[in-house]
Order: sequence, then C-alpha cells, then structure tokens
Amino acid sequence: MSSSPSFPEWEPIYEAILADLGFDRAADERARDVAAELARPFDDDRLTHLDGATVAVVGAAPTLSADLAAFDPESVDAIVAASTAVDVLADHGIRVDLMVTDLDKNVDTASELTREGTPVAAHTHGDNIPTLREWLPRFDLASTLVTTQAEPRGPVANYGGFTDGDRAAFIADAFGAAELRFLGWAFDDPSVDPLKARKLRWAEQLLYWLERRRGERLAVLDGRRGSLADDPSTFATGERL
Repeated sequence: MSSSPSFPEWEPIYEAILADLGFDRAADERARDVAAELARPFDDDRLTHLDGATVAVVGAAPTLSADLAAFDPESVDAIVAASTAVDVLADHGIRVDLMVTDLDKNVDTASELTREGTPVAAHTHGDNIPTLREWLPRFDLASTLVTTQAEPRGPVANYGGFTDGDRAAFIADAFGAAELRFLGWAFDDPSVDPLKARKLRWAEQLLYWLERRRGERLAVLDGRRGSLADDPSTFATGERL
C-alpha cells in the first residue's frame, strides 16, 4: 500500500517547512553530502517484513509509558519507533524492528542497535553534521538507512516526513505497511519549547497528508483534521518564535 512521495512531490512541502521554520536548505544539503560519503547503500530486503504488515508507529511523548500499559506487542506485526521511544520500549521488554532518529538524543542506543543487527534510519539535517561525522563510523552501516529531507543522493534516501515520529510513519508506508497504529504521541505536549511545538504541528500536518495518500484514517489525527491543510505546501504554523 506504499504511497511514498517522489522528491518532486515532496519538494514544495519541504520548501514550505523551510520558510515557516527559518531553516537553511543549503545546510541540509551539506549534511546529506557528508552522510553520503560515510554511508553505504541500504539493502531494502532488511525491511521486507513491513510489507503488508500492521505496524505500530511509536512516538516519544511523555505519555508513552502509560500508553504501553494497554499495548499488546502481539497485536502488531512490527514496531517502528522514534528516538528515545526505543529506550522506553526496551524498559518494558519490547524490541523494535526499526529505530528512526536524527541523532540528537540516545545516539549510543542507535549505534548499539545497528551492531546487534536492528535497522536504524539515521537522519541528516543542517544541525547535525558534527554528530554524523562522529557517530556514523561507529554504526554497522549494513544496518543503517541514512535519510535526508533534501533531495536524495547516493545512498542517502528521502521517504518524506520531517520529525522522527512522522518520518517513522512515512518509512513504514514506503516499505508497504498495510495498517499504521500510533502510540506515544502528543501533538500538544506542554513540556516542549516553542520550536518543537511548531515541529509537532508540521508532524500532524504531514500525517494528514499521508493518511489522504494512503486512504487510511489515522486515529492519531481524530479531532485535529479541521486545523490542517489539504495541500501541505500551503500550511504554516502561523506563529513567531
């Protein structure tokens, strides 16, 4: 059921994100090029078990531990988790099938997972070039899927998505997930700073675009669709930092 966007489809949305948040495309492209020199092509067969699967897309919201009290890992075929959600899941004895991270937290967890053979989608962006240089050589690159929000190049891919959480959903979609289920999500998390709050607005907007492309109603968006745009390239948070 993959509806993964091509880069020409993604680019107007990417440009809208850059304009809204004041980010630098050239910096993203520099990070992509650094990663392209360090990475190697990822074997997509490593994620074939996502094809046709019911996939839990796990976010790192503060509510995650409480959400897990009602979660049965046997109810899904695979778990794709963002960033520090992987550590919370591990604390509950739950292993992931894919970690999605921009390497701004728990990089040691990501590195260890790759060395154990668990795939990690490691994201490049303009702010993490030093981290890429330091950490990618420590990863088992055969287990590392390197991604960018800019135009893909060489071994660096772009499946859509912006934050770790919504990018996890886009990657699961790209590899053929039949159903997406969400836990550990809080778009209105009061503990985050203003920039992160705006990023979460983009996360829900992009998930709305994804659900429309998939023709699958995502429960995580219930009650929220009225504030979102049918065309995400026209969306803006409307806020100032």
